[in-house]
Amino acid sequence: MKDLNDFKKAGQKIYDKLHLSTYPIAIKYIKSLDKIPKSGMRPKSQGIKLSICQAFTLARRIGLNVTITSEDNFCVPSTAMHKWEDISREDFIESQVQQGWHKNVEAEIRRAETHYKFMEKIKPVEYCGLICSPLPKTIIIPDSILIYCDGAQLTHIIHALSYEYNEDYVPNSSFEGFGESCAKGGLIPFVTQKPQIVIPGAGDRAFAGISEHELAIGIPADLIFYVIKNLFKTGHFMNLNYPIRTLIPMHLNEDITPGFKFLRDKINEKKNNK
Repeated sequence: MKDLNDFKKAGQKIYDKLHLSTYPIAIKYIKSLDKIPKSGMRPKSQGIKLSICQAFTLARRIGLNVTITSEDNFCVPSTAMHKWEDISREDFIESQVQQGWHKNVEAEIRRAETHYKFMEKIKPVEYCGLICSPLPKTIIIPDSILIYCDGAQLTHIIHALSYEYNEDYVPNSSFEGFGESCAKGGLIPFVTQKPQIVIPGAGDRAFAGISEHELAIGIPADLIFYVIKNLFKTGHFMNLNYPIRTLIPMHLNEDITPGFKFLRDKINEKKNNK
């Protein structure tokens, strides 16, 4: 059984080994308001509302501990998706139709059937919110861990998860450009106990200040130790490592381009005429 200090050490290791630009995020889902820690920030207490993806940004970029519940969350569809309120499937679909994200109600129904099957595993109001914390300094033992990274760093994490090719650990994700960080970054890995690749979506980019180059991966919390154990093992001595080790061609000469050759010929011509 891993304790809080184990997760802190793992957070620092993955942060250092992959040269991450922001902290990995520890995410804990709470069933009652009395689980809200006294330390940290709750938007409601500040007289504001945030979205879940904004709370993640505050945790990973600034190092804040943030608790967010239905009352704190202006992104009501994500409240519905997490089932923090008892909202009917029909009302959820209608809210998305009114947003105009997809062509019509039929498209939204197909979307719900495809992407939100995991919601059936959560009882209405079984949970009431989440706490997010920078993993190297986490104040909670997480249920999920969300790591923002670039493409090369994500490749290394996928290699680590795939090293033994345990199918429960190999990411198998679908994408739609909505609900990426809040669902696939935290909730789905928690509910299914399987990792999910995150391509930050519309809300992530509009509200949370996610950079254009950033990707992410959400994993069940205990899987962080498996990732660290297998990091950089793929290919043995041929591993790309990080920063990425690229192959540098060692047998090139000036003949590679006409301009290079022209200048070298001129230099040689002048030397031979001296």
